[in-house]
Amino acid sequence: MRSPRRGRWYVPDVQRAAALKQGYTSVARNAASRSITGLARTRVTPNALTASGVFLCATASVLVLFENRHELLFYWLAAVVFVAGSILDILDGALARAGGKSTPFGAFLDSTTDRISEGFMLTAIAYVFARHDHDVFVAVAMAAMAGSILVSYTRARAEALGLRGDVGIGSRAERVVVITSGLVLAPWGVLPWAIALLTITAWITVGQRVLYVRRQLEGADRA
Repeated sequence: MRSPRRGRWYVPDVQRAAALKQGYTSVARNAASRSITGLARTRVTPNALTASGVFLCATASVLVLFENRHELLFYWLAAVVFVAGSILDILDGALARAGGKSTPFGAFLDSTTDRISEGFMLTAIAYVFARHDHDVFVAVAMAAMAGSILVSYTRARAEALGLRGDVGIGSRAERVVVITSGLVLAPWGVLPWAIALLTITAWITVGQRVLYVRRQLEGADRA
């Protein structure tokens, strides 16, 4: 029997997931823009928010290192500080747009510090795994870091070619959610599996972006 889903009205699950992701990304950006209106009238700059976000994420990674003293306290405190730093990372772009303060250097700094923030946290988590003799998950954390960097790199290279490269299931927002959830549930042994999930989704996203860029280039050649 022919599947009723075939034909030109068929919408692949991947496209539905992409539409869903675009939807909640737009909602989050609109909420950030509304919340930043008052701040845009001040002398606070997007770069100041970016630097503050990096500082908080670095502080969160240091807090993770003290998990051997009190798991619940330091993991949860690290999660809260990491989320705060990540929110500032969202608000810096919103402030730049709302206040007309966007600059090429600011965009470059923002994308660079995203990788620094995740690098601090994943390095700290890898150290904790090594402390507890989870050698396999140390390697997994390093693979997560490589995947995170490549997710950003593939987008940057696509945009340098004048193409879109922001597709995929594991962008910055999703990775923040996974890391934060892993920290909150770390006292119950969930953190290694959260990082494994982060690794899988990051590398899937790299593959999605490579294929998406290829399709765009092929479409341009046929046009």
